[in-house]
Amino acid sequence: MEPTFNKMTPAGYHAIEQEIEALKQQRPHRIKVLAAAAALGDRSENAEYTNAKRDLGRLESRVRFLNKQLQYAQVVKPADNDKLDIGKSVTLEFMDDHDQVTYQLVGKQEANLEQQKISFTSPIGQALDGHTVNDIVTVAAPNGSYQVKIIEIHRS
Repeated sequence: MEPTFNKMTPAGYHAIEQEIEALKQQRPHRIKVLAAAAALGDRSENAEYTNAKRDLGRLESRVRFLNKQLQYAQVVKPADNDKLDIGKSVTLEFMDDHDQVTYQLVGKQEANLEQQKISFTSPIGQALDGHTVNDIVTVAAPNGSYQVKIIEIHRS
């Protein structure tokens, strides 16, 4: 069975690398805390030891998860054309209230609505993929359909 690769932008790949490095730098401190807690005595009733062990386990688990993300990443650079795809930013006008918003289309693990980053696998991301400026696109969202007009597309 072929592995499934997760598309992501170069910036998203780099962010995961940075998080792994930050976690690795925390590891020696967590090990010292665990060793100090273990030195306190009976581990069966030692809350400090239990918490330190749990914290180190979570750190190790997060590093393994992020390494798998990188292992199965397919870094995608935006194509040099007028079509919207992963890595490009788009300014949209919602046809119902004429509000405008700009989003960057990114991989699903990079999505963050507060940073105006939407996943290419989200309903709006799927609907917009491959469209060009002035296209009016119908988005089939869980709460109903709506239409958006693509005002501008630019490489991020």
